[in-house]
Amino acid sequence: MENVQELKVLLKEKGYKLTPQRRAVLNMIMDNPGKHLTTEEIYDLVKVQCPDIGLATVYRTLQILNEMDLILKINLDDGCSRYEYNIHQDDHEHHHLICTDCGRIVEVNEDLLDSIERQIEKDYDFSITDHKVKFFGLCSKCR
Repeated sequence: MENVQELKVLLKEKGYKLTPQRRAVLNMIMDNPGKHLTTEEIYDLVKVQCPDIGLATVYRTLQILNEMDLILKINLDDGCSRYEYNIHQDDHEHHHLICTDCGRIVEVNEDLLDSIERQIEKDYDFSITDHKVKFFGLCSKCR
């Protein structure tokens, strides 16, 4: 998000206002790149700035921001939805390495599947719009 004015316009187009709570939630996600925060973690962090914010408001705000493609909702198969800022809105979601021992999450920024996607599209006459890849194993600290 380039600036607050741009965010206001995007929200207004969807019929929403830029409330202090919505701004605080988005700022918290943007200020924690690579953290893959859960709803409860975001709530705990935002509550410091906005003591009167409720958990339901955080849930609704995350839903709105996700629908607008400003954030990504990520399922890492751990029973929690996690969120991160959608830096590259037109690109594929990046891949994740997930340590099955400590839960550490590492982002893989390279798109590892470009050549495979091209082959699938050719062989199956299929237009791929996105993919999600998760690698599970042990991080360097847990080995």
